[in-house]
Amino acid sequence: MGLSALALVSVSALALSGCASSADEADAPAADTAAIISTNGSEPQNPLIPTNTTETGGGKIMTSIFAGLVSYGADGQIENEVAKSIESDDATNWTVTLNEGWTFTNDEPVTASSFVDAWNYGALFSNAQGASYFFDDIAGYNPEADAELTGLKVVDDTTFTVELASPEADWPLRLGYTAFMPLPSVALEDMDAFGENPIGNGPYMLDGEGAWVHEENISLVTNPDYEGVRKPVNGGLTIQFYADQGAAYADVQGGNLDVLDAVPDSAFETYEDEFGDRAVNQPAAIFQGFNMPYYLEHWSGEEGKLRRAAISMAIDREQITDVIFQGTRTPATDFTSPVIDGYSDSLEGAEVLEFNPDEAVKLWADADAIAPYGDTTFDIAYNSDGGHQAWVDAVTNSIKNTLNIDAVGKPYPTFAAALDDRSNDALTGGTRAGWQADYPSLYNFLAPLYQTGAGSNYEDYSSEEFDTLLKEGAAASNVEDATAKYQEAQEVLLKDLPTIPLWYSNVNGVSSDSVDNVVFGWDSVPLYYQITKG
Repeated sequence: MGLSALALVSVSALALSGCASSADEADAPAADTAAIISTNGSEPQNPLIPTNTTETGGGKIMTSIFAGLVSYGADGQIENEVAKSIESDDATNWTVTLNEGWTFTNDEPVTASSFVDAWNYGALFSNAQGASYFFDDIAGYNPEADAELTGLKVVDDTTFTVELASPEADWPLRLGYTAFMPLPSVALEDMDAFGENPIGNGPYMLDGEGAWVHEENISLVTNPDYEGVRKPVNGGLTIQFYADQGAAYADVQGGNLDVLDAVPDSAFETYEDEFGDRAVNQPAAIFQGFNMPYYLEHWSGEEGKLRRAAISMAIDREQITDVIFQGTRTPATDFTSPVIDGYSDSLEGAEVLEFNPDEAVKLWADADAIAPYGDTTFDIAYNSDGGHQAWVDAVTNSIKNTLNIDAVGKPYPTFAAALDDRSNDALTGGTRAGWQADYPSLYNFLAPLYQTGAGSNYEDYSSEEFDTLLKEGAAASNVEDATAKYQEAQEVLLKDLPTIPLWYSNVNGVSSDSVDNVVFGWDSVPLYYQITKG
């Protein structure tokens, strides 16, 4: 159910119920149901705990081994999984009823307490969970103290209620995200141990002790007790952690990898011709930009605001997307994605995202009048295992040539290493800052990244005006009013530029001739459970 569909639902009878599989099993090719599908990934930044996994490497794994109240189909519509119904008469007080018969892979039943206890753990201040802010709309949430979510109440084994701090008509949209997954009781006994060998209730499960070989791969097999809407038609999934996208692409070419969801830029010009109908180039809910930390000299206050605008106007996005990305990217006009309902390409202030060398030079000079930049090197940090060098070099060259400053890329060997320096305020310059949507909503592109204190707001942006507009949007009684507030909030971001928006990404993927029924979802992640082999 997309945002536009939710707008048609009466607030007096808000409900989500029913269950339907997105896979057409009758038309699926004959396959070896014991076959293991291999795909690319990256080493998770943290142990595999649902409320502390906020990056794509861990996210692929979590959505494979856990099932939440709802899940997302290929087009981003939500389908019930563990939930039988999610209902509200006022968009503030929700009743969640679970389907019976769900179990974790250790045979423990999935109950209302499995969700309530997991969400309380994720929200508790002392547990320092990266996704804790996803619970900020539930009554009782306190980001600075140990306080349980008073808005959560267990009614019985299959029913719990949720009181939100204010009405949210689209609240069910977020419930397929990993932060809202249930946990077995054993997790709460020793979360550190659980994070190394998690026990889920999803379509896949870890292939025994030692299934996660750090910095190499993780091996998953099908969960024989799973009967949800994502029933696998294969035997399992091996996610290989690649340090270089070129190596992953070579493995698909050589038949040593089944599915790749990130073609290296060096192959953009040829991959569709080479792979034919086994190649995909389709829009996805992915935003790319880079951030300038506020803790760095020259990048805060009025000086920082001038330099951010100058840097943005010094980048020739059209040329870079044409030359480097061969039409697989679209220059950004906002902070979200064109595939999300409510996207706009006509926000007030969006001209700051247009290439304007003369204005960029003027703004940089205005900033120098406040405090000279001198011979300080401008750098952009990026992870080498993500195939980012070409565009970072192009962006820094555009900045260098326009502003006549020294600008370079700063590579890190892995995504996890780059995130660690972001988390620890250890950057020396800018940092790549892409976002792949967790659920299909404008709010998801804004709150996690720019709300004061949010878990993925690594560079510590804070704006009272932005926060107020975001809250007003979340509390709106209909989707149209919410969208208007979110667009106003983005106009604040266009003035402050905590992120320098660059472009929206397509998913550029390929698959080997040993697999069929490969579908890439709205968020660019393949629907692994539908893939057949043999």
